[in-house]
Amino acid sequence: MSAIETNDLTKEFDGLTAVNSLNLKIEEGELFGLLGPNGAGKTTIIKMLSTLIKPSSGSGRVAGYDIQGERDKVRQSIGIVFQDISLDTELTGWENLDFHARMYGMEKELRKERIAEVLKLVSLEDKADQFVKYYSGGMQRRLEIARGLMHYPKVLFLDEPTLGLDAQTRHVLWDYIKELARREKITIILTTHYMDEADYLCDRIGIVDYGKIVVLGTSKELKEKVGEDLISLEITGRASSADSVFEGLDGVLAVNIHDNTVDLSVKNAEKRIPLIIETSRRAGIEISSVNMRKPTLEDVFLHYTGRTIRGEGASGRDMAKQDMRNRRQLWGGRKK
Repeated sequence: MSAIETNDLTKEFDGLTAVNSLNLKIEEGELFGLLGPNGAGKTTIIKMLSTLIKPSSGSGRVAGYDIQGERDKVRQSIGIVFQDISLDTELTGWENLDFHARMYGMEKELRKERIAEVLKLVSLEDKADQFVKYYSGGMQRRLEIARGLMHYPKVLFLDEPTLGLDAQTRHVLWDYIKELARREKITIILTTHYMDEADYLCDRIGIVDYGKIVVLGTSKELKEKVGEDLISLEITGRASSADSVFEGLDGVLAVNIHDNTVDLSVKNAEKRIPLIIETSRRAGIEISSVNMRKPTLEDVFLHYTGRTIRGEGASGRDMAKQDMRNRRQLWGGRKK
């Protein structure tokens, strides 16, 4: 049985299509990434799958339960870590976890046992009695992940889990996520706009833009779709006519132009550079720099969307206003 399956899942807001006919299947135990810029529809997908908002059309199942007809069962089967911190900073780490467990109706002895387990999993057992307001940003994020695991969910949603953290803390948190996926044997769906995060963590990646998954596969598969090697040419002046110059050139698989840069997907790049330089000279194209490299996920995004991934924007700040209401909605919708 698939952990998550959607069929033409769609969400519209005042005429704007935020998620457009999403068809997705995620297997049990998979660490799946939704990669794309803020505003691409990633969080809206998570909110529909977690029953926080209703789809405009289409259907979806999470852990075998229908996201519209079996909302309570879906909520009992999932854990969520929202984009922004939603802990009670005036409580200790232990108290935050205990409060969450009570909301899910866990008995006292089971609560104690599970709190100890998840604190150990995220290496916070020595901080259990410390007020959360004294935790670092990375510690708070780890505690939120521990909270999401408290009630033994089958599916864990991590919505931009390292947003706002420094590079070193992000890498530490990645290792915790990988470890919990291994130990807890649960399905994890992670949204991110960090290419390196998706590359490091995810078994498969779906690149999302304007509400659609434009391409899906493992990181290796996605990079191979772009080509074996990439040659980037920085052009002096306009590069708009360069596609007609390089298309069909021996060894050139694809041509992508953005601003004054021409990206060529090629075979045996080292051997093709002299031909490309000579072809440019004959066409009157002045090259200011040449760079050769292997494809990255950034190149994949550029290849399928025609632009580089956009910056963070304001959606993370906007989501902060919703996080606690989201959590109350989840708890409030459960049967006591």
